[in-house]
Amino acid sequence: MYKTNYSEVSEFVFLGLSTSRPMQHFLLTFSTVFYVTIVLGNLLVVLTVTFDSHLHSPMYFLLANLSFIDLCLSTLTVPKMISGLYAGQNTISFQGCVIQIFVLHVLGGSEMVLLIAMALDRYVAICKPLHYLTVMSPWMCIWLLVGAWVIGLIHSVAQLAFVVHLHFCGPNEVDSFYCDLPQFIKLACIDTYKLEFIVTANSGFISMGTFFLLIFSYIFILVTVWKRSSRGLSKALSTLSAHITVVILFFGPCIFVYVQPFPTVPMDKFLAILDFMITPILNPAIYTLRNKDMKIAMRRLSSQLLSLRKIS
Repeated sequence: MYKTNYSEVSEFVFLGLSTSRPMQHFLLTFSTVFYVTIVLGNLLVVLTVTFDSHLHSPMYFLLANLSFIDLCLSTLTVPKMISGLYAGQNTISFQGCVIQIFVLHVLGGSEMVLLIAMALDRYVAICKPLHYLTVMSPWMCIWLLVGAWVIGLIHSVAQLAFVVHLHFCGPNEVDSFYCDLPQFIKLACIDTYKLEFIVTANSGFISMGTFFLLIFSYIFILVTVWKRSSRGLSKALSTLSAHITVVILFFGPCIFVYVQPFPTVPMDKFLAILDFMITPILNPAIYTLRNKDMKIAMRRLSSQLLSLRKIS
């Protein structure tokens, strides 16, 4: 039976962001420039944190992993979109679509947990500074990272368990530039009413729950600092503003797509640009340009690379 499902629809066609060829040329240039910036920016963060011993601390360890996940999220969707814009048509195999959905939810779930870990790191650093090195030990950081990937994997498997054996008999056009559950379920040849609630419960509520948990944690940190010293509030707010900005940019599109998984207006594909192209650029910019230690470390890394080139 399952083989029949696969043979009936062997591939999906992405309708993309626009059918206008001039607009596609503009989007091709826009996407290429942004993707190159994403790769360079996030790789720079990962390499700087990896090779600079001054940045071997919990905060930068988590930041480097956030940059890695952002780079993977963009690489999962943007190069495929760029190739489709260049060719004028974009298709993906049935198996490729399922794999893209699976990896997308592994990365998305992992990033959610990683953002919670970063909020925990800031809470301990600001509210419990004397216990920081004890609580956020190297082993704790590793366990937090492993936990993020495991939870992301469980989340993704749980999502696909409900839809991987759906019956597809056509049409095969996806009104987006990537595969995700709302568009995937819409093409199934059955009544998807129950699945709408499953998708909403698993992704929508998780996204909203994590978002409000993070916002509450940041408010709690600010209130705790304000009670201790009003002068320390401005410093804490400056530190946390970057985290809050990233959380809003990441969770905004997620909440819109999964809380209202089958909207009449296809806004989700435009909002997805935030998660796949805008946020991965802003993350390294927000966390590095406002961080004195990161800027100094990047200068050190650049001077080391230049000296190596001169020697060679």
